[in-house]
Amino acid sequence: MRDIALIAIFAVLIPTIFRRPYIGALAWAWVSMMSPHRLAYGIAFDIPFAMLTAVSVLLVTPFSSQRKPFPVNSITVLLIAFVIWMSITAQTAINPDADAVFWTWKQVLKTQLMLLVSLMLLRGREQIVALVWVMVVSIGFYGTKGGIFTLINGGSFRVWGPADTFIEGNNELALALVTLIPLMYYLIRISANPWLRRGLWASMAFCVFSILGSHSRGALIAIFGMGTFFILKSDRKILMGLGFSALLATALLFMPEEWYSRMNTISTYEEDGSAQSRLNTWATIWNMALDRPIIGGGFRIGSDVLYYLYSPGPWIKSFDSHSIYFQALGEHGFPGLFMYLALGIVTWRSATRLARRAKGTEYETWVPLLMSMIQVSIVGFATGGAFLGLLHFDFPYYLAALVVLVKATIDEDKKIANPLTIAPSNPPSIRIRKPPHGINS
Repeated sequence: MRDIALIAIFAVLIPTIFRRPYIGALAWAWVSMMSPHRLAYGIAFDIPFAMLTAVSVLLVTPFSSQRKPFPVNSITVLLIAFVIWMSITAQTAINPDADAVFWTWKQVLKTQLMLLVSLMLLRGREQIVALVWVMVVSIGFYGTKGGIFTLINGGSFRVWGPADTFIEGNNELALALVTLIPLMYYLIRISANPWLRRGLWASMAFCVFSILGSHSRGALIAIFGMGTFFILKSDRKILMGLGFSALLATALLFMPEEWYSRMNTISTYEEDGSAQSRLNTWATIWNMALDRPIIGGGFRIGSDVLYYLYSPGPWIKSFDSHSIYFQALGEHGFPGLFMYLALGIVTWRSATRLARRAKGTEYETWVPLLMSMIQVSIVGFATGGAFLGLLHFDFPYYLAALVVLVKATIDEDKKIANPLTIAPSNPPSIRIRKPPHGINS
């Protein structure tokens, strides 16, 4: 039944993309982040829905009258530079499995290309909010499902994400949900339908239970970091502080004893094998970065070759960088790390400027809150990402895309409202000739 429903959706969706290309941008975001075909069990499981969507969007975009100019600003310039640099470092990858390196590069390039194309197809409050909805529904579905699972099983079993996706692991899904919660709150604040707001509040609560039910220590740190900044950015600090604390306390009281035993290893990391493995991995990546500071190790640095050459102590094999920062450094060298950090900083500063710019204008009802919640999401991802290798997860890049789209919308609306009139700098003087004598003018 799921297979038939999914095939039917795309049978309608693909022709719609050719009439309304922005639908394709939203459809790509949905397929990329949610991977709905991974919820099927039959023929739909292996149908390349992402490829069909991407091809449709790429075919229609060059000829569409709805295409907007590509927004050139500090965020998009940094993003393109980062993609180019990743393509360069892929050519000198240390991993001897060239096919694996090429496959990873192709996936990253496809994701970033479609994101850049989407920046030419989406504009205006309606479409930007629609993109936020797609992001919330795509990841929030798994959070709601995982929260219910946690409640039913008393938190004794870990919550996992969809197979063969960036968020398949319990840690990865939990961090994605931490990053998502601020956007859920944004939709609650701008939604007029009371039942819709109640549903979002319930989904947010389930997401908190799902985060704890993942048994992820990094996500626990991230949710405290995100929650603290969430309260600070809220215009209802006391109310939100009490509400968030009550929800988190209720979820914590619900968790079983084995959950607390696992969380306690945060303070006794020197006795935990997983923590020691991460520390050894980071030391290995650092040694490699010192040896290859410019080009790094390329994609798929977690290979036997890397640890044989650069592991500092007892050889604890690990195939995950366990940190977005060490992953950027290890794969793409110090230039790649600086570009990645700069992208986050520039996105943050642009969001701040847009929030201020929108005050006292028609955008005040939706832009400042969106920019604040994007910043809260960045804090959550930056905190939890210190312990997870999710450098190429597309959700954080969509946060940057939202900032770009809001700026492009405001800039283009301003041009329409105040069209430039170009007058010659030295207009020619006009001399009126008098009519000949005897002729009335």
